[in-house]
Amino acid sequence: MKVVAIGGGTGLSSLLRGIKHLVPETITDLSAIVTVADNGGSSGRLREEMQIPAPGDIRNCIVALAEDEDILTQVFQYRFSNGNGLRGHSFGNLFLSVLTKITGDFLDAVEITSNILKIKGEIIPSTDKLVDIVAEFSDGNIIKGETQITEYGKQLKGKIVKIWMEPSDVEAPEKAVEKIRDADFLIFGPGSLYTSIIPNLLVKDIRDAVLDSNSYKIYICNVMTQYGETDGFNASDHIKVLHKTVGTDFIDAAIINTTMPPNELIKKYLKENSQPVTADAPEITKMGVTVYPKDLIEAENYVRHNPEKLTAALLEVMNKARV
Repeated sequence: MKVVAIGGGTGLSSLLRGIKHLVPETITDLSAIVTVADNGGSSGRLREEMQIPAPGDIRNCIVALAEDEDILTQVFQYRFSNGNGLRGHSFGNLFLSVLTKITGDFLDAVEITSNILKIKGEIIPSTDKLVDIVAEFSDGNIIKGETQITEYGKQLKGKIVKIWMEPSDVEAPEKAVEKIRDADFLIFGPGSLYTSIIPNLLVKDIRDAVLDSNSYKIYICNVMTQYGETDGFNASDHIKVLHKTVGTDFIDAAIINTTMPPNELIKKYLKENSQPVTADAPEITKMGVTVYPKDLIEAENYVRHNPEKLTAALLEVMNKARV
């Protein structure tokens, strides 16, 4: 089967780390379409100084799909803790930036890096242009930039009511469009709704390809709300925002977590204005979306999706969809 995962951030890399073990026996063709709208941290600095698309999410996904988490993989994730101009940068981000300048093409840099790490699939940016996401909040303020949107949201003065991309006419790589249109399954999430998943859908070519594709479309909902983005959201609210962004209902199935984290972790997250996402399965079912409620989490220092549990849930959804 041909599978395309769409998103960014730690959520997408966690998903890829799990499902790469299904390649090539179950998944014959695995691709990830990754956002490049990040403007914070090392990625943001390189983007501004070198005028290249943000490399951070791309780097994380390449490492996640690497065949072996060997020393070379560790080198790509190494982050400099000191050094004039180097502090805060990861080696992988610098490597992708240098390759982009040498080859003159960000897509070539991503492909070369992927080959070096011998990844089990393909990583494709949703666009190879410099882009920013812009959000209008319910208080009327318009905020530009991924980091700025999240930080403004944390002031809790309003919720995001509209989001778009600037420039609005950027094109997606042809390969990204082809992969989406030919896919048997499209997977959205897990990951930050407004700053990891939606930025991909704001690229018109990607959005159109998703709607044109005859694939079975699966949404993996976050297990915790995200401070500044999805405060107070139930699982169904995430899907409603995705449908509103695209302009039509398109999600076929949703995988949602039903297990509560340990009480001490819930208290920790509440201090950070985050809480478990309510698994309102009946509301999702009313939307015509097939719901798969599962125990998906691992809870140690943080609450996140367990890659093995998530992979098992995805296999169940895929197998039932193919019957």
